[in-house]
Amino acid sequence: MVSLRRRLEPTGFKSSKPNIKSSKNLSIANATALTEKISLVFSEIEDPPVEKTPVHLLTGILIIGILSVIAGGKGWEDMENYGLSKYDRLEKFLALPEGMPSADTFRRVFEPINPKVFERCFRPWVESIVEAAGA
Repeated sequence: MVSLRRRLEPTGFKSSKPNIKSSKNLSIANATALTEKISLVFSEIEDPPVEKTPVHLLTGILIIGILSVIAGGKGWEDMENYGLSKYDRLEKFLALPEGMPSADTFRRVFEPINPKVFERCFRPWVESIVEAAGA
């Protein structure tokens, strides 16, 4: 009888992908640079007024929201769930002083953003990433 582990391991095939070294330190450094860059790129977007004391930073909300959508998220709850599922990783490069924003917080922040302003910020940011990747 073949063990389940052995059956799941690939046999006889070599990956066509090059071996890429994975370093948590490098990826955290890249993520921190991304956070700084996104703060500058999205500086045109105004932080919406909050009736109570704001506890979450706009940059963190924008980054988690964008990453959630890239990962296939389709709504405010998906943004919160994505953030919660990646919290240990996100807190290494994002300031999350009060933990993960709720779905309602994502909604309150994203809904008043003018889509044209968001696109005017987002498009050059994505183009710069594509250029840096050499695609």
